[in-house]
Amino acid sequence: MSLGQPARLFAEGPEPSHIAQPGRLALGSPPVERTLVICKPDAVERGLIGEIISRLERKGLRIVAAELRAIDEDTASRHYAEHLGKSFYDDLVRFICRSPAMVMVVAGPEGTWKVVRTLMGPTNPAEAPPGTIRGDLAVELTENLIHGSDGPESAAREIEIFFPGLA
Repeated sequence: MSLGQPARLFAEGPEPSHIAQPGRLALGSPPVERTLVICKPDAVERGLIGEIISRLERKGLRIVAAELRAIDEDTASRHYAEHLGKSFYDDLVRFICRSPAMVMVVAGPEGTWKVVRTLMGPTNPAEAPPGTIRGDLAVELTENLIHGSDGPESAAREIEIFFPGLA
């Protein structure tokens, strides 16, 4: 696989339309909420994608879509638009574009974005408790392995950037 041809995976299931539309239910299933998760370039470079996905799945969350891709500057600037003008913006865009990242849509019950953010731990790995992804695996603030949407509105916006039509 070349970086020009990203690997794109979509979970197969008997009722994929129930995953693609938040709030729709399959019989006996709780409401489905989706959020965006990115294993950042440092996670990919260190071979931690499997560990991170494993933690999400062990928690009971489901990977609905995943793509290993090089994030271009245009996509990065749309993703990080709320940070435009901040002192760290250029470094943030440069970092996310430096090498491939694993971009995923993760589904679970209502509040899934909160579950993911709890599993991630605080942005600063030095403040992240043991048992969290950042607390166990990251050391530097600028290379903190993982991004997760910070709410349902952000999740919808971010999913639309990386997986148009899936939001």
